Amino acid sequence: MDSCGNVISLRFNQDHGCFTCAMETGMRIYNVEPLVERKRLDIETVGSLGIVEMLHRTNLVAIVGGGVMPKYAENTVLIWDNLEKRFAIEITFTLPVVAIRLRRDRLVVLLRNQIHIFSFPNSPQRLLTLETCDNPRGICELCPSLEKPLLVFPGHKTGSLQILELNQLDPEASVSPVTIKAHQGELACIAINQQGTMVATASRKGTLIRVFDTSRRTQLAELRRGADPATVYCINFSHDSAYLCTSSDKGTVHIFALKDASLNRRSTFQKMAFLGQYVESQWGLANFTVAAECACICAFGPTANSVYAICVDGTFHKYVFTADGSCNREAYDVYLDLGDDENF
Repeated sequence: MDSCGNVISLRFNQDHGCFTCAMETGMRIYNVEPLVERKRLDIETVGSLGIVEMLHRTNLVAIVGGGVMPKYAENTVLIWDNLEKRFAIEITFTLPVVAIRLRRDRLVVLLRNQIHIFSFPNSPQRLLTLETCDNPRGICELCPSLEKPLLVFPGHKTGSLQILELNQLDPEASVSPVTIKAHQGELACIAINQQGTMVATASRKGTLIRVFDTSRRTQLAELRRGADPATVYCINFSHDSAYLCTSSDKGTVHIFALKDASLNRRSTFQKMAFLGQYVESQWGLANFTVAAECACICAFGPTANSVYAICVDGTFHKYVFTADGSCNREAYDVYLDLGDDENF
């Protein structure tokens, strides 16, 4: 994600009810509904940060140094305990950390060419190390479901996706992730639904979002974001997996229907078979725009018809859409201007 001013990166927590803000001036955590600042650590405490990852709404937050005034090295993962008001865990690697993913029983740390999987949170032990393709942006997602402990990440073959089950990791045994051929080009963004039954992918071209069944490894849908190439910043499923949203550097957040695909628009040229894939894919049900100059993340609210966009320029957008494709703004705010409320 491209930084914009003071904000370096943004991430939702596992249920999309909160988001983290890694900044040149430290860290902030916000509740989404209602929009309230819940926690901040200033630059004197943590320095500038490149990565901040929550564990649901617990007292544990993972951070990695970054930006122009880091206090901690970019190859070190620190776990902040908000009850104890101190760092409880520190793990150092030989190379910079590019991403962190958390669930209640696992800590996943991504380096550019490796994934390290640890038990968590008590006395983390390394369970497995995977050699991966070059992954400088740390593209990877971890399913929060206890029933489907899946890790998804780019495969060694260009455009492929790998799915790894984390419930039975044996360091002595060979591990063979399942591979799905998702795109012809390099993967740029991945999302997994709350239940772990579906995964969505976008390539560097950014025109198509493909949705796959994680068990059968079959394609469920092909969704067209647009005709022009774009950098996809974020993909997320609604809580019930009935909808999917995505944001890109075009400044448009697109919303697609998955459960009832008939709600999505279709090309007016769909009967012209010679046009091929362009008209076979589904176009969005609804969309709205934010500032194209700054990256944003997007997710659905507790009700499936509301979508939030959080931008690195400090703006917060909430839109509500209907089955007929109308989309109206319900809230707008500047989250960086909000005060600190310590109650999680």
